[in-house]
Amino acid sequence: MELKELFTGLVSDKNKHVKLLNTLSLMENTGARKISACEHKTDVTMIVLKHAAEEHRHAYYLKKQIAKLDEKACPTYADEYLAAPYDSRLYLNKLDIAVCRYLKDIFGFSSSELRFAAYLLVTYAIEVRADELYPVYQAVLDETKSKVNVKSIILEEEGHLEEMLHQLKQFSPDWEIHAQKAVEIETGLFKDWIQALSKEIRY
Repeated sequence: MELKELFTGLVSDKNKHVKLLNTLSLMENTGARKISACEHKTDVTMIVLKHAAEEHRHAYYLKKQIAKLDEKACPTYADEYLAAPYDSRLYLNKLDIAVCRYLKDIFGFSSSELRFAAYLLVTYAIEVRADELYPVYQAVLDETKSKVNVKSIILEEEGHLEEMLHQLKQFSPDWEIHAQKAVEIETGLFKDWIQALSKEIRY
């Protein structure tokens, strides 16, 4: 199922739409927590702090959007309030684990080196995905004249991708090879997530 078709199906049903918003909020929050977990104890850059703060803001912003549809909907991230809860919860964790394995094999990294390199590649892959996902979602919101909008998130995600490219170029002269590997891993996980979300429309 194509992304636009999927979003159209979910947005057309209020109960499914609030679950989608809550799921996206969960995933943004998971990303923010992972960024914070990758921080060095002392050498924390402004870019990393800014990125973690903005991902947390996205999680909060998406939660606030739910109230435009139903003020009492999705009070927590419990499975009953999520779309495709299993795949949504494990999406970033699976990506992180696979990228860490790749980095260990290629560079032999461990500890803080491994955490930071994984942060760079995982975040890059996620920002590439966000640059595709949110504009498609916004287009569906516009077409359906929904009260919900994600335009502010789109602008910030575009900035994040530029920041990740800058950091990756400093990380390795072969950054494109490693970044592409992360994107390949993420693409497989994204297809699984889309398939799981597609089932939500049928029920």
